[in-house]
Amino acid sequence: MYQVERVKKKNRKLSFIKGMLFLLPSLILFSVFLFYPMLKTIYLSFFLTDAKGATTVFVGWDNYKEIFTDSVFLKGMKNTFLFVFYTVPLTVIISLFLTVIANEKLKGIGVFRTIFSSTMGVSVAAASVFWLYLFNPTMGLLNKFLELLGAESIGWLTDPDWALFAVSVTTIWMNIGFTFLILLGGLQSIDSSLYESADIEGSSYFYKLRRITIPMLSPTLFFVITVSIINAFQTFGQIDILTQGGPANETNLIVYSIYREAFVNYQFGSASAQAIVLFIFILLMTALQFKLGERRVHYQ
Repeated sequence: MYQVERVKKKNRKLSFIKGMLFLLPSLILFSVFLFYPMLKTIYLSFFLTDAKGATTVFVGWDNYKEIFTDSVFLKGMKNTFLFVFYTVPLTVIISLFLTVIANEKLKGIGVFRTIFSSTMGVSVAAASVFWLYLFNPTMGLLNKFLELLGAESIGWLTDPDWALFAVSVTTIWMNIGFTFLILLGGLQSIDSSLYESADIEGSSYFYKLRRITIPMLSPTLFFVITVSIINAFQTFGQIDILTQGGPANETNLIVYSIYREAFVNYQFGSASAQAIVLFIFILLMTALQFKLGERRVHYQ
């Protein structure tokens, strides 16, 4: 009996070692590119640094206190939450509308599916340059269209009242492709017998949409909304290319503020503190999404 127990313990130990060996490559990658940078960021947030990023003076919580009294950072927080509010709901709603249309069994619908998902293959840089020309105040297509309607031209990227809206439109356009593909995959995985039973009972199209499509698509919607919120908080590329945080810091989102504080002002301690604050915001928003949103998810 004692020998059997020893053999079992030995086998468990060998299984543990084998499992750790399989995980070792992933653990190394996560340690180098995730865990170490995160710990280094937390460490730097308590120090003042020189232009090379080396720590000079320990200041404790002073970096955190300073950013919460900095009007630029506070404005960036407000802009970030507004940006999330503008982009996430519209992206999901538009993508869901296009998904329902593209799921219809019509001749040539594959062409429209390709068009709707095509923005997924466009890089942030290329898409931003494309919209930069559309927003051009003199030769941009949008202002040309407004002139045809007899309206005044708009400084899409130079007017503080319009800049954040313009960047939000760009972001929605860029994110539709990914969201559309994920929702289309979720929609096509719904059991067709549910719709057949509803047809036999004489249910209307909108009744099936409300009682079958949306509930059965809720796990995919939950995933898409969560990922979209996280991505919106981390937006950087289009801000850097289109507005550089202007005009008057109206498009200065938190990630761009971190970039500017670290690589323009060389204040790596303050930038690290901002990065930790952003991480906490994303963590809280994700936790809130799981707390409130998962109740409405139907997995069967």
